[in-house]
Amino acid sequence: MTGTTGALPRPNARPQRPHFSSGPCAKRPGWSLESLKDAALGLSHRSKTGKAKLGKAIELTRAVLGVPAEYRIGIVPASDTGAFEMAMWTMLGARGVDILAWESFGEGWLTDAVKQLKLKDVRTFKAEYGALPNLAEVDTDRDVVFTWNGTTSGVRVPNGDWIKADRQGLTLCDATSAAFAQDLPWDRLDVVTFSWQKVLGGEAAHGMLILSPRAVARLESYSPPWPLPKIFRMTKGGKLVEGIFTGETINTPSMLCVEDYLDALEWAKGIGGLKGLRARADENFSVLDRWVARTGWVDFLATDPATRSNTSVCLRIADPKVTALPPEAQAEIAKKLANLLQSEKVAYDIGAYRDAPPGLRIWCGATVEASDLAALTQWLDWAYAGVTAEAGLA
Repeated sequence: MTGTTGALPRPNARPQRPHFSSGPCAKRPGWSLESLKDAALGLSHRSKTGKAKLGKAIELTRAVLGVPAEYRIGIVPASDTGAFEMAMWTMLGARGVDILAWESFGEGWLTDAVKQLKLKDVRTFKAEYGALPNLAEVDTDRDVVFTWNGTTSGVRVPNGDWIKADRQGLTLCDATSAAFAQDLPWDRLDVVTFSWQKVLGGEAAHGMLILSPRAVARLESYSPPWPLPKIFRMTKGGKLVEGIFTGETINTPSMLCVEDYLDALEWAKGIGGLKGLRARADENFSVLDRWVARTGWVDFLATDPATRSNTSVCLRIADPKVTALPPEAQAEIAKKLANLLQSEKVAYDIGAYRDAPPGLRIWCGATVEASDLAALTQWLDWAYAGVTAEAGLA
């Protein structure tokens, strides 16, 4: 273990791309605006060209992620939030539901279920930032709502073994910072959502909704007791609107964003698909993992190594000189650290999420380069030494 006690020499190496935001995330290596030159601009998304582009986005998603042929994939409005809200508003209420919350997004889904949908039979499984609820207590014969990877806590579920293969309920999984970087057991998941701006670095406002045959059966057999906004309606006359899952979107998508997603998918396919993407994310995480192991002032927010995310890596300041301070002072040091690195143009947007404990959040998805993370660690040590020296804590 090595600490920092006073000013360190200013690092020479700088990250070539200082983009470590957890969403929108870094663009793929080598990306430029030239990559979008074939976008179907000035055309209706319902034109032959527009529908072909949207259909290709769906099929490339299936190919890269290995989504089973019998699962539907749709492009829907309002990013991952819109996709997950669609699922909750159209499917929940048919049976009791277990909701897991261990960071801000899970808390959001819990609020929607209890305060907006006003579901009567809800069981809540909560944990503090850095931990998971007891997954063994979850009843998958009820509907289950959970995030696979807690973007704001850096905590992910280790696997899908806690979900029964012969379950009676539906599993609704918000996978927005897990897709394209972690293995998703499709046979255990009935609804999976994500957005383009996570992991592959796409542009915002579009969500992906993936449905198992069991989820489709629920849609076609259950009508919720509350009114459904137009953009949530996926059935007509008791049957699934299949067009949504072939590229006929409910509302108007940005064809420029579609082109950007297609570019990212082609890049992903070219590096070996999900296997290649996961390997890059794992390598990136290992850079920070090795640095944390040898650095005394920092530690992971996730307490169990088996649950540490390989994408949204959340860190806390573990230096006793800082942890002895009041929470407000700890938060101020973490804020100054992130701001200093941003002003030096070596790391953008790495402060902890506003609802999370004070610290740092560094994106390690596949579009980030391991060499940039290695350079960043030197700057982190340099910045921490400077900030704590200025605060009289060196």
